[in-house]
Amino acid sequence: MQNRRALTIGMVSLVTFAAFEAVAVTAAMPTVARALDGLALYGFTFGGPLATSVVAMVLAGGWSDRAGPARPTLVGVALFCLGLLVAGLAPDMWALVAGRLVQGFGGGLFTVAAYVVVGRAYPNDQHPRIFSAFAAAWVLPAVVGPTVAGVIVEHLGWRWVFLLVAFASVPATLMIWPQIRLITGQPAATAVNRRVPWAIGAAASLCLLYLGGQRVDFLTLLYLGLGLAGVVFCAPRLLPRGTFRAGRGLPSVVLLRGLAGAAFVQTDVFIPLLLTRERGLSPTLAGLTLTTGAICWSAGSWLQARQAQRLTSAARLRLGLVAIAVGVVSALSLVVPSVPVPVVLVGWAIGGFGMGLAYPTMSALVLSLSAPGTQGANSSALQVGDALLTTTVLAVGGSLFALLVDTPAGYLAAFSVALVPALLGIWVAGSTTPQPPVHEGEGHDPDGVPEQVDGIERHPEREPSEQAVRG
Repeated sequence: MQNRRALTIGMVSLVTFAAFEAVAVTAAMPTVARALDGLALYGFTFGGPLATSVVAMVLAGGWSDRAGPARPTLVGVALFCLGLLVAGLAPDMWALVAGRLVQGFGGGLFTVAAYVVVGRAYPNDQHPRIFSAFAAAWVLPAVVGPTVAGVIVEHLGWRWVFLLVAFASVPATLMIWPQIRLITGQPAATAVNRRVPWAIGAAASLCLLYLGGQRVDFLTLLYLGLGLAGVVFCAPRLLPRGTFRAGRGLPSVVLLRGLAGAAFVQTDVFIPLLLTRERGLSPTLAGLTLTTGAICWSAGSWLQARQAQRLTSAARLRLGLVAIAVGVVSALSLVVPSVPVPVVLVGWAIGGFGMGLAYPTMSALVLSLSAPGTQGANSSALQVGDALLTTTVLAVGGSLFALLVDTPAGYLAAFSVALVPALLGIWVAGSTTPQPPVHEGEGHDPDGVPEQVDGIERHPEREPSEQAVRG
């Protein structure tokens, strides 16, 4: 790829706009929920987009491997912007949820395609730096996002929080198009279309969980039961074999990504709600907690890219999950009225730093474990695992919150649900280091044929060294 500078600027710009949307919407959503009288659907506005992104991620993996990442990127950004427009013009909360569902699908396509762009357009030793640049793209939105969102909500109206991002994404897409359209596909890439029905089933099951959580009649248990059963049945068919057993290497990396994301996002979406409704803070002041967490996320990412040689990847991941758990506990403590607000400000800074250590490390590991033609499929698995676990935790936590709304027990339940995956992640981190390759005479395939795991190729002989992962 000749002109990586323009490609990098365009990709980082898109990540920046998506980051601003995430930070600003999270800060503005309590106001949106009050304006549209939709507090019961608060969790759905965050979990719904993740549910639809599962389908998009599965579809984007095979599509990007076979045809290249250009079309998935273009379609993904277009749907992302369309969803923002629908949400920004929504007359009620259900219409806003619909727009968020479309937005989530588009974001899922683009996210996986972006991983393939990195894998195909940049040398291996630059992968950790590119992912660190993506993380650094959250710095400016993290600093100005909550403040800008507060100003927009107060002077222009909350709808412009969605609409402005849609308009800003167009120039960045035009910037990257000349480069990404030159990235060809791999005709022999493993097809993953057969996994799409399972992804649809998982997404529908997740939506049932949310719908069940909003009801207070006899259908609640039916919805929740069907939803959980559907997730349990479909999820294993979308991820590498051994993921939920924390199998060494790729399965554990995929599982850990989901656990870390679930713990962080579940906490992140309920902190501003608690601060604005229970502590009386303005949306701008409540958003400062998110700002601090996002800035420290970028700082942790920067540090792991430049000082990673001091720790193994497993140690970095374990340290990251410990930091996330500390952040969740700080939010949990805020349920007690006597605990001062600065406690969560400091705690969430530690949690954000942990995410910065963990996320780029896992991204680099997955690409290093991927042979040519499987980067899209494996990146899809990483993103799907993240979306599935995060959405499930949001559904459970959101349902408990809706059941106990307007009581301290609702926040207690929401943050307690987030603590579980954080603690599990500390244990799983030790299994992310791949086993050494088995040599001939010890069960190794002498022909070096890669193992097919649910449509995802694994190459034991290609397990990355620490130096490869650190870049």
